[in-house]
Amino acid sequence: MHVIMLFGVLLSSYLMVATKRISALIRTFRYQSLFLFMATFAVALKERQAELYAIAGLLLVIKVLAIPHFLYRIIKRIRPSEDLGLFINAQLSLACALSFTWLSWVFTSRLITPPGGTQGIMITVAFSVVLAGIFIMVSRMMALAQIIGLLVMENGLFLLASTVSGGMPFFVEIAIFFDVFVSVIIMGIFVYRINKLFTHIDVNKLSSLKG
Repeated sequence: MHVIMLFGVLLSSYLMVATKRISALIRTFRYQSLFLFMATFAVALKERQAELYAIAGLLLVIKVLAIPHFLYRIIKRIRPSEDLGLFINAQLSLACALSFTWLSWVFTSRLITPPGGTQGIMITVAFSVVLAGIFIMVSRMMALAQIIGLLVMENGLFLLASTVSGGMPFFVEIAIFFDVFVSVIIMGIFVYRINKLFTHIDVNKLSSLKG
């Protein structure tokens, strides 16, 4: 069951790099966070640790419910174009995501852990998701898409840290979730202000303002 959830996390990252609409990107991020919640909850059921239940609950509340709801409210208020503004088309983006997974598997199998096993799969998925998040940040023109790319990268880092270290300390997890949530709110306010001042949130057009 845990491996199925990991493949759900990986599949959602493929969908995000291939999507062309901001609403679909937010919705798929919610699905990825939901799969990450279910994977964490499955581990909590197996280990029977109260801290893991709390972390799973934070994932559900913050990343599955609160952040997507906040991003949808921004979209409803500023009414941006649904087009993400792709520097790289959807087909080539998907090919890049698949290559990230292959490179992550090669790196994991040769340098970190022997091929196969749940840990190898988790580390491969984590690296692939981190790279997919970075790719979304640098290949999409819309500021909201770059916020989501940062969140996707954080999902991968969360998975990687929980795999390599056997789980981060509980209070560190809470601090990270709080920082991520506050950061998204601040970035959302900036996006709203940018749209109000310049009537768009296309970062490619904003670069023309540099002196």
